[in-house]
Amino acid sequence: MPNGARAAAAAGCILATPVAVWWLVGDLSATAPPGAELDYAVRPPDLGAGVERVAGLLAVLVVAGALVFLVWSARRGRLDGRWWAALGPALAAGALAGAGARVVTAGTIGANIGAGLTVAGGGALVAVLLLWAAGWSLRILLTRKSG
Repeated sequence: MPNGARAAAAAGCILATPVAVWWLVGDLSATAPPGAELDYAVRPPDLGAGVERVAGLLAVLVVAGALVFLVWSARRGRLDGRWWAALGPALAAGALAGAGARVVTAGTIGANIGAGLTVAGGGALVAVLLLWAAGWSLRILLTRKSG
């Protein structure tokens, strides 16, 4: 993959995926009854609806455009197919992180049990996926140089 445009597309896709998924999932807060306040494990950032919409739409466009470019490059033989084994887990980790951020920052009435499960289970899964992606990337780079 180490062509500048393909590497930039992959990096942009990986970085934009959590934001795109975060925006697509939307706020998961409960509706508070009159006079009650929501509890938060972590308070969500106060970005404003307009900023959220722009960031989300831009992230979705970056992910879609980058994936189209990477698939096109692969079909034309300009992207080594082995890179999908690294890119896929990295994108899955980003998607889990984006969705997990919505769960952790959701306002609830009482305890947010989902936040604890997301941090414990989701955090470990994200770590495994990123380690897999890094290991596979290193393997590709090392076999390319020695071969």
